Amino acid sequence: MQLDAITGPDDLRERSHEELNDLCGQIRARIIEAVTARGDGHLGSNLGLVELTVALHRVFHSPHDVILWDTGHQAYVHKMLTGRSADFDSLRLAGGLSGYPSRAESPHDWIENSHASTVLSYAHGLATAFESSDARRRVVAVVGDGAMTGGMAFEGLNNIGHSGRNVIIVLNDNGRSYAPTVSRLTESLVRLRSNPKVMRRQDRLEEVAERIPWVGDTLQRGVKMSKAALRELWDSAGFFENLGVRYLGPFDGHNVASLEEALSNAAQFDGPVVVHVLTQKGRGYGPAEEDTVKHMHDPGKVKPGTYTGMFSETMVKLGSLHPEVVAITAAMPDSTGLLPFREHFGDRCIDVGIAEQHAVTSAVGMAMGGLRPFFAVYSTFLSRAFDQLNLDCGLHRAPVVFCIDRAGITGNDGPSHHGVLDMVLLTKVPGMVVLAPSSLQELERMMLDAMDMTGGPVAIRWPKTAALSVGKDQVGSGLRARQARAGDGRLCLIGVGKMLEACEQAAELLAHDGVDATVWDPRAVSPLCERMLADAATCDVVVTAEDGLRTGGAGTAVRDALLERAAAAGQAAPLVRVLGVPLDYLPHGKPDAILADLGLDAAGIAATVKQELL
Repeated sequence: MQLDAITGPDDLRERSHEELNDLCGQIRARIIEAVTARGDGHLGSNLGLVELTVALHRVFHSPHDVILWDTGHQAYVHKMLTGRSADFDSLRLAGGLSGYPSRAESPHDWIENSHASTVLSYAHGLATAFESSDARRRVVAVVGDGAMTGGMAFEGLNNIGHSGRNVIIVLNDNGRSYAPTVSRLTESLVRLRSNPKVMRRQDRLEEVAERIPWVGDTLQRGVKMSKAALRELWDSAGFFENLGVRYLGPFDGHNVASLEEALSNAAQFDGPVVVHVLTQKGRGYGPAEEDTVKHMHDPGKVKPGTYTGMFSETMVKLGSLHPEVVAITAAMPDSTGLLPFREHFGDRCIDVGIAEQHAVTSAVGMAMGGLRPFFAVYSTFLSRAFDQLNLDCGLHRAPVVFCIDRAGITGNDGPSHHGVLDMVLLTKVPGMVVLAPSSLQELERMMLDAMDMTGGPVAIRWPKTAALSVGKDQVGSGLRARQARAGDGRLCLIGVGKMLEACEQAAELLAHDGVDATVWDPRAVSPLCERMLADAATCDVVVTAEDGLRTGGAGTAVRDALLERAAAAGQAAPLVRVLGVPLDYLPHGKPDAILADLGLDAAGIAATVKQELL
């Protein structure tokens, strides 16, 4: 059975288990080849889900039955089995397959999700809709044990259990076990609990017991006590069943036949069911099996000469100088660069799991108690905790330092990962200092300076893309902007963070046309430097460039400040053009290519200036 011959899940159902085992080998080889060739993608999670995905598509009839993936980066095998294997080499390339489920790609993809802990809420909503329409459709939610650390997952689970909706939850346990080690006793219990006939007999016994006076009460109490005793042995069962969700498992996640039986049994029960599956992340690829960090999530990790690399080095330096410094991560100590800090200061590196809201408010408590917390988080994930940023951190003027990686256009992860909201949101939190480094050395300086900014929260945001390395004379300090180039006073270019380089290059291009531009590195997006604003106010045209949303971002703040200054002085304000990311969901692609398409490169900035001045 050839992988590329599969046009959809129906092609799987007439195959023998021997053929399926061969197919699973082909799938693993394709994933390893595609991901390792470019060093881009999610390897370990998908290698661990091959047999489970095959079994799901053999038992359930997608897209009539709904299969949901939390988080969406574990859907590579699902893509191959739903007719997209021939295009898999284009994964995460511009114009190619998305690295996450995509409704535009296939009717088998119901949701476009890359943020964890959400799928149980989707499942509850879909099951509610199907029940009201009397549609005989199954809803299957595949959720990892890591995603179960997120509060939203428990909210969804609680409502599924309370509602009694027909949802099958596949708990993919690939590292954090929710059950005792499998033994002969647990295997026997698994077979009993997974058999719908046995469980229906038990339910009938309890119903009969309830109707028998005196003796019935004793029998009923005996049944309940026996079940409670079993739950003590069977920890996961007690947890889920106390929430109203039947528990089955654990099962070998790499045995297709066993998984099919378990899933088929689960489909026969009325009400919600958890099928607990034990899988091995990175299965079939030695480096991923042996390396618990590098190959498990995304093989492109922290590299020297990157912003994340500089952050990592500086955190260790700060930890050595200041015993009150603690680092916080939301289940991403590796890709945010905190592993070296954890190695040096293990008890001062706190991983809260996929719980960004808790991370922020917990950091506020730490700051209130005299610690200096640094929360390392991707821009797109920080937006999940804006309420806590605003009302827990901002309102209390807590000196928490937010270290925001992957800010701006991030590239191949697509619309759910572009970090274009942070400047818009953070600049609306009263008292929040927002810094944007334009070089490695600026990032180091800002982190050191943040230790002295104790009047409220500080945010430092940087991109995933390549970083400049500059000399000491090109590094500012504190909240002061730095003039990178002096011009003749007609034109002022203000480049936020990584956009400074594009503005400097644009100034070089414009010089050939006789336009001598002043270029500023604002460094602090909030508050804006008065010296920079005073200089910009004397120019005819001001152009700002940022890699965040242009509506409500840094450029908007510059324009509003210049208008206010002009009104107060009774003078005309300069013409201000704000360049930034449009209000849209941008597809995946190389970051610099996306920025160029948006006119946010040297040529695009120069072209904008020429429209106004030449």
